[in-house]
Amino acid sequence: MLELRRAVDRGVANLGWLDSRHTFSFGHYHNPKQVGFSDLLVINDDRVQPGKGFGTHPHRDMEIFSYVLEGALEHQDSMGTGSVIRPGDVQMMSAGTGITHSEFNHSRAEAVHFLQIWIVPNRIGVAPRYQQKHFTADEKRGRLRLIISPEAMDGALSVYQDTRVYAGLFDGAEHVEFPLPPERYAYVHVARGALRVDGTAMQAGDGARLRDPGMLRFDGGQDAEVLLFDLRPIELAMR
Repeated sequence: MLELRRAVDRGVANLGWLDSRHTFSFGHYHNPKQVGFSDLLVINDDRVQPGKGFGTHPHRDMEIFSYVLEGALEHQDSMGTGSVIRPGDVQMMSAGTGITHSEFNHSRAEAVHFLQIWIVPNRIGVAPRYQQKHFTADEKRGRLRLIISPEAMDGALSVYQDTRVYAGLFDGAEHVEFPLPPERYAYVHVARGALRVDGTAMQAGDGARLRDPGMLRFDGGQDAEVLLFDLRPIELAMR
């Protein structure tokens, strides 16, 4: 059964330089019915104005990844990493014992649009690490490409959790049927465009919880970009 979370129902934070939509409770937005799903804790849909961003701040014992949709995001951290993340890039940061970092719009002329996603780790106190990789549009076109997994399979980035993340691009007649293992949860987030998931129409910013879904069908895409999370069958609110 698909439990839909419409984009218009998300939390809102507008600071002028930042326009953010929170799928789950975050910052000043708290909804007791939206406190993550399984190990998926945060999906923030952020738009940052040119030259602006998040100053240096700390994280600890969290798996954090950024997925850029438009523009370029500049990253600096206490490990000495400096990088620019562009559309098609996936950045994964394991905060572990503690890390500080900053994120700024790399451009002085155009806004940057990206998703920042947090996953609760299954290991705490690990050494911080940084990963970044580009996945081409061809790899995601009309299919779901594994981009994050605990085993770093098929060139995916590694995560400290029993979670797998797939990214896909769908338009027109492109479609895929995707089987999940028994007794798993799934979360679908439509990053842009529109498509159908198991016959349910979804728009940019919409999300959906699925419990033990079995086979999932993605079709009816209209310039759609989508993320699929394969998750442990637990309820985060019960911890």
